[in-house]
Amino acid sequence: MGFLKRTHKKFDYKPRFYQGEGNPYEIKHKFDEFRTTTGKNKNLKTKFVTAWDDLRESRGKGANKTIVVVTVILTFIFLYIIDFDITIFLD
Repeated sequence: MGFLKRTHKKFDYKPRFYQGEGNPYEIKHKFDEFRTTTGKNKNLKTKFVTAWDDLRESRGKGANKTIVVVTVILTFIFLYIIDFDITIFLD
């Protein structure tokens, strides 16, 4: 009953023209080496601490101002679309 026992064939494929280091088929994100929040963060506390430190380092980059401006503009557009009347607050 040799047809019931199957062994999987294993191939040791090496690319012919690859001269680089490491595995050419490894899937890795482009910016992983620049992020501080990825890596060997094992517990929840270290994840929060590294995320908090990363947030403190990026305070002066102006991203928060952009988010606030876009949010305010989208809020005013939404209020215009639903025809919100501001005179209810004025007396």
